[in-house]
Amino acid sequence: MTQVTEVVKLRRRVLTEIARLTFSGELIENISDILNTVVTEDGPRYRCCIHKERAVLQERIKLALSQPADVSLEAAAQNAVNGIIADMPVVQVMPIACDQCPIDKFLVTNACRNCLAHHCINSCPKKAIMVVQNRAYIDKTKCIECGLCKKSCPYGAIIEVNRPCEGACDLKAITAGSDRRALIDYDKCVQCGGCKTACPFGAIIDRAEIVQLIQALKSGKRVYAIMAPAFIGQFGPKIHASQVIGALKQAGFHEVYEASFGADIVTIEETAEFLGSVPERRPFMTTSCCPAFVGMVEKHLPDIEHIVSSTVSPMIATGKVIKEQDPEAVTVFIGPCIAKKAEAERSRGVIDLTVTFEELACVLVGAGINITAMTEADYKSMASLTANDFARAGGVIQAVIKHAEKANAGANIKPHRAEGLSNCKMALLQMKAGKSDANFFEGMACSGGCVGGPGVLTNPKVTGKLVENYAASSEYKTATDNQNVVETLNKGGYWHTK
Repeated sequence: MTQVTEVVKLRRRVLTEIARLTFSGELIENISDILNTVVTEDGPRYRCCIHKERAVLQERIKLALSQPADVSLEAAAQNAVNGIIADMPVVQVMPIACDQCPIDKFLVTNACRNCLAHHCINSCPKKAIMVVQNRAYIDKTKCIECGLCKKSCPYGAIIEVNRPCEGACDLKAITAGSDRRALIDYDKCVQCGGCKTACPFGAIIDRAEIVQLIQALKSGKRVYAIMAPAFIGQFGPKIHASQVIGALKQAGFHEVYEASFGADIVTIEETAEFLGSVPERRPFMTTSCCPAFVGMVEKHLPDIEHIVSSTVSPMIATGKVIKEQDPEAVTVFIGPCIAKKAEAERSRGVIDLTVTFEELACVLVGAGINITAMTEADYKSMASLTANDFARAGGVIQAVIKHAEKANAGANIKPHRAEGLSNCKMALLQMKAGKSDANFFEGMACSGGCVGGPGVLTNPKVTGKLVENYAASSEYKTATDNQNVVETLNKGGYWHTK
């Protein structure tokens, strides 16, 4: 299991209470009760007083309802029940909760000897360092946190205190604002959720759409679940795929699709795109499955944006298949990824709602459904081995290579891959500079691939092995073996973004 910290427990308790009240039809009338049931006079206490605890909790509840902070709790609940999702970023900082990290980024320790050279003073471009009581002192009103003092000190007496959220962001999209609270630069942010996972105070949160989902389930509409390939093992190593699907149908889902079905479509389309464009129209091509990776290229490497595959992601491909078969369908993607929420928002009409595995677990608990009590049944994946392996790092590359081999073109592909956005960025710059002969690149924002996403419930290493075993049991070995996918493609359809 992933580490279940107090932050995780609090988040899950809030989501579960919201789900329970929504299923019972009591959310609007009793939304304020969550403040008293989660934060009581007896504790637990994480902040200075119960009033601060409840103020932070109120902001958390509003974001869990996908509503902004400037509306009342009751209005937020009403909007959520009405299916409204506020137009706001997916990942946000709750300023009221972001007040515990050290104010000073650079600190002078007792190791300072007040040496004669005073390298720290001489290196400071803002003259922010002086000697006070026989020791260097940093004037924070002048300091610009450039770090030159730390580098110049021969004793290592000046240390740098990195805020967890800043350290977790590979793209430097989050910094301390003028009030020293975390501030997200959305021109750089790709909504990967790394900062949310890193924050030890739960001050960074992603908005949830569970109320809107539950209302759709209760409405009688045909709600289709699109399960990401990483769902195997998320609810326990012994939980069979059929039990997960049974639980979803008991909750009210009309049908359950595996996003790996769309991954088979992506494999065929992306292989054709690669073989038709590399090296004639571009020197190399990248995958397009990971929205955080694609966002990184668009925002941080715009001069090579053309090298990203135009093939849609498996989520979008599966959503298109469902909408073609049932135009009235409500499509809900369920996966490990926060960035998928932003991708779905850009594709409204194809994907209607998005929830993480963690949020789904809270929905099921709120509905009173015990997934371990579901009856296990015979079940075969609707996708191929290579498609189900999309959930693991390297899976997309292998799927494309295997499919290309069917056309005797596998030798044309020289693969390379990376995990983590900073590693992806570095690899792409090397490829752009001609320092690598690779011509097909797989980029994944999360370590281990999708199984390591911020919305998972279990240890990625364990889940990765379980996904591998599940993939191996597939009836089809490659995308071309999946006749349902071949027939879908033969019917036509547009599987590219441009």
